[in-house]
Amino acid sequence: MSLYRLMAEWEPQAAVMLSWPHEATDWQPLLPSVNQVYAELAWHICRYSRLLIAAPASSHNAIVDMLAKRGVPQHLVSVYEVDSDDTWARDHGPITVASDACVKLLDFQFNGWGGKFDASLDNAISGTLARAGAFMAPLETVDFVLEGGAIEADGEGTLMATRECLLNPNRNGVVDQGEVEQVLRCYFGVTTINWLGSGFLQGDDTDSHIDTLARLCPNNRIVYVGCPDPEDVHYQALAKMKAELHEFRSASGKPYELFELPWPQPVYSADGERLPATYANFLILNGAVLVPTYQDPSDALALRTVAEAFPGYEVVGIDCRVLIEQHGSLHCITMQLPEGVVA
Repeated sequence: MSLYRLMAEWEPQAAVMLSWPHEATDWQPLLPSVNQVYAELAWHICRYSRLLIAAPASSHNAIVDMLAKRGVPQHLVSVYEVDSDDTWARDHGPITVASDACVKLLDFQFNGWGGKFDASLDNAISGTLARAGAFMAPLETVDFVLEGGAIEADGEGTLMATRECLLNPNRNGVVDQGEVEQVLRCYFGVTTINWLGSGFLQGDDTDSHIDTLARLCPNNRIVYVGCPDPEDVHYQALAKMKAELHEFRSASGKPYELFELPWPQPVYSADGERLPATYANFLILNGAVLVPTYQDPSDALALRTVAEAFPGYEVVGIDCRVLIEQHGSLHCITMQLPEGVVA
C-alpha cells in the first residue's frame, strides 16, 4: 500500500491551474467568448486562492490585459510559458497525493482520451511547469494513462470511477479491473474503489468521466446527475447509475447521502450534435463551489442542490454555455493545487 493518499478536492488549496485558450486550439472560432469565461473564472478563483496559468508566450500580454480589465489582482496570478494542444487542465494537470510529511505531484500520461485528439503538447505540460519552477513539490512521472476527471476521491481511502473510462482499452490496452485497481491502490493509497457500470452523457469525448456524472463531497455525500424524462436517451442508464450509487459504501463502511442534480434541457451544437451539459462538473475551492450554469430553467435548482450538499460554502454559478461547445465544462478546465504544491 502506498504511503501517500489521493487528496480530496475540498482540502486546503494554494492555487488553481488553468491552461488558457489560444488561437492554435479548437477554441479559435470562439476565442472572444471563451476568453470572457476564463477571465470571469479567474476573478472568482482569486477570491479564494492563487491562480497558475499555462499559456504560449504569444498569449501572455493579452491574458494580463484581460485579467486586469476584470479586476483580477495581479499578485495572485502566475503565468508560465507553456505550449498546449488544448485547455483541459483537469486531464493533463498534475494529481496531488499526500503523506504525513509532504505532498507530491503525479504526472500520469494523457493520450487525448484514447487517441481521439492530438495531446502530445498537453501531455508535456506538467513537466514543463515543473522545469519552470512552478511547483515546490516534487513531480513524479507515471507510465500509465489516467485523467484527473476520471477519478473522485474523499482523501480517506475511497475512490470512485467508471468502468467505461478506466477499463477502456484505448487508455492502457486490454486490462482487467484487478490490474487497474492495483495501480490505483499503489499510487493513491485507496482501500475502497466504487465502480460505476452505468451512466453516460451524449457528446462526451471522455468515455464517461466520473466528474460529469457523480461527485464525492465532504461528510460522506454524493452529488449526481439525474434524468426524470423517460423519453430521454439517458433515462435508463442514469436510473441504473442512481441504483448503483445507493449501494456504494465509503472506506469506513458508511452509505452515502445522495443529492440528485436537475436535468438541463438538451443543448445542441450548430450542426445538431447534442452537447454534454451537466451540473456535476463543478469546481470546489477554499470555502466555495463554482457551478456550471447554462441559462436553463434548472440552473437555480442546481445551485440550491449543491448548496445543500456543501453547507457553509458559498455557491456561485458560472455561465458555461460556451465551454460545452467543446464538450467540456467548469471542472474539466481546472485543476486544484493543494497547499504545499506551489510557493
